[in-house]
Amino acid sequence: MTACIVGWSHSPFGKLEGDDVEALIGRVAADALADAEVAPEEIDAVYLGWYNGGFSRQDFGSSLVMNAVPGLRYAPATRLENACATGSAAVHQAANFLEAKQGRTVLVIGVEKMTATPGPEIGGILLQCSYVKEEAETEGGFAGVFGQICNGYFQKYGDQSDALAAIAAKNHKNGCENPYAQMRKDLGFDFCRHPSEKNPLVAGPLKRTDCSLVSDGAAALVMRDGDAALASKKAVAIRSRAQVNDFLPMSKRDMTHLDGCARAWEKALEGAKLALDDLDFVETHDCFTIAELMQVEAMGLAAPGEGAKTVLDGATQKDGRLPINASGGLKAKGHPIGATGVSMHALAAMQVRGQAGGMQVDGAEIGGVFNMGGAGVANYCSILQALR
Repeated sequence: MTACIVGWSHSPFGKLEGDDVEALIGRVAADALADAEVAPEEIDAVYLGWYNGGFSRQDFGSSLVMNAVPGLRYAPATRLENACATGSAAVHQAANFLEAKQGRTVLVIGVEKMTATPGPEIGGILLQCSYVKEEAETEGGFAGVFGQICNGYFQKYGDQSDALAAIAAKNHKNGCENPYAQMRKDLGFDFCRHPSEKNPLVAGPLKRTDCSLVSDGAAALVMRDGDAALASKKAVAIRSRAQVNDFLPMSKRDMTHLDGCARAWEKALEGAKLALDDLDFVETHDCFTIAELMQVEAMGLAAPGEGAKTVLDGATQKDGRLPINASGGLKAKGHPIGATGVSMHALAAMQVRGQAGGMQVDGAEIGGVFNMGGAGVANYCSILQALR
């Protein structure tokens, strides 16, 4: 039966100097169990989404949660990694476990500690998510990768800098209402649109306001099978989900369209027996503003090359046809790699239950989550709806 989210927790995202990975894992795990009113001994499996890649000297983190929550000792614990989609990999694997009837209650954690690593090293670690044989020397790190993607898109469809600035401004405005967000400041369209000393060009057409933030943070979910979830005080069904992986080398793909993203959305909507217009909101992976623009097209909200018109018409605003990133997205919230996908599912669960506070989209009942690893390589899509 359908896997359901019955509890969650979320740390602040940002520079968390007092917490290492172990402390972050322990904090959100205990808080999620308390939120779900589930005892540690009821957990049948633990799934940890943690990219690491060199950010932390400690590796092999699957059992770290047991140091903080001793009642989880002896539960099978597994760490997953799929680049920036690591968190959703953990969520989907937990759903697989439940739907295979291997257990009834699962704890999912996503975490990353990035800010303690020197800046030049961060760029090198993140470039490990590219095809190293061809892309490891990209100037500007992963921002340089998306700068190249942006250049190619602009060459095909024209300069879309106005749309990128509108996306950045929208997400920063929305992030002001997110208590977990790393940056809670409404920067405005003009600041995001024009290069300046405080908003310099970073890679190709991308400015600082087009790039997500280096962050620390964690989020956790308690998930149950459908029957057990009905006995919980709250339950959000993962009504449908899809994973689509594409070629790793960009040289093997047309990088002006995110084919893997489009296929993941198609499969998830088909599985839920829904159309995109049936969704009330979307949380999508805006690691860079060009990624959100291209995802608007890939999900089917706009035709290829016409995403800018849709964005500038206000369709993706919080009160628009399909609100996108009412949380502020990665752009304002921050992007601790392993935590991102779990965070997106937690925030979407809050939305469909009407518990998102200032982030709340009016009347939200069904929402979509899209989490992307690498440059459109690992693509995870989930459709969420509240059961109770």
